[in-house]
Amino acid sequence: CVELAEKLKEISKDIEIIPAHAWTPWFSIFGSKSGFDSVEECFQDKANEIFALETGLSSDPAMNWRVSKLDRFTLLSNSDSHSYWPWRMGRECNILDIELNYKNLINAIRTGKGFEGTVEVDPNYGKYHLDGHRACDVCFEPAETKKHKNICPKCGNNLTIGVLNRVEELADRPEGFKPKGKPDFYKLIPLAEIMAGYLGVSQPSSKKVFELYDSLIGKFGNELNIMLEVPAEKLEQAMDKKLAGLIIKNREGRIEVTPGYDGVYGVALIEPGVENTRKKKQKSLAEF
Repeated sequence: CVELAEKLKEISKDIEIIPAHAWTPWFSIFGSKSGFDSVEECFQDKANEIFALETGLSSDPAMNWRVSKLDRFTLLSNSDSHSYWPWRMGRECNILDIELNYKNLINAIRTGKGFEGTVEVDPNYGKYHLDGHRACDVCFEPAETKKHKNICPKCGNNLTIGVLNRVEELADRPEGFKPKGKPDFYKLIPLAEIMAGYLGVSQPSSKKVFELYDSLIGKFGNELNIMLEVPAEKLEQAMDKKLAGLIIKNREGRIEVTPGYDGVYGVALIEPGVENTRKKKQKSLAEF
């Protein structure tokens, strides 16, 4: 990491280095398999060149605020897309109040000026929020993992230690702590996931979901407008009241999510009281 930072800054001081998916177990700066507990440990004398961290799906700003040594960093959320599925795009994003050009963007990242917050998924939705072993359908909270000494009770292999566990390990503040001056964030389940639950189909890639999604985008312009801005009465005029109610429920952060673990996405519980079951099977394309 040190050599990479040196080489990039030799090319241009305007290149921004942002550790991405900061807590994910595999290949991330704070992941359980990375070996680093701080930016300084990773980047050494180049740590002062790092101004921001990208928090990944399995953590949100509130989780990161529990670690005081991260206070100096701008916390970004950049939706990654491992496939062409459109509902993966923009599921996490940054809110900026700037004249959009590269100079202003970098200044907002480095200073926080003009950076107004983020849109996040529920961290439980992420594929590595809790600890577990996918092959054995074992999913543990950190305390349960500790009881089992990080070992899968079914097969004896090591558990994949997730994001929440690592945050707990490095945290020096209680849950709910918010540093002064930090921007707020929105927490949303992607609209296509809400529609899939409403329609009773297993995947957002369903033709029914695409047709409904496209019709609403045609009426309201974009997904974030539907999710955050359109008044409830206008939603009810444009669609079934049950779907409108789910969108408002999502807006208010009232949709529970069965946590993800060891590469398994979390699942939004669209219908209250309906237990989610996970079946072991080959990954579908929609999981990427």
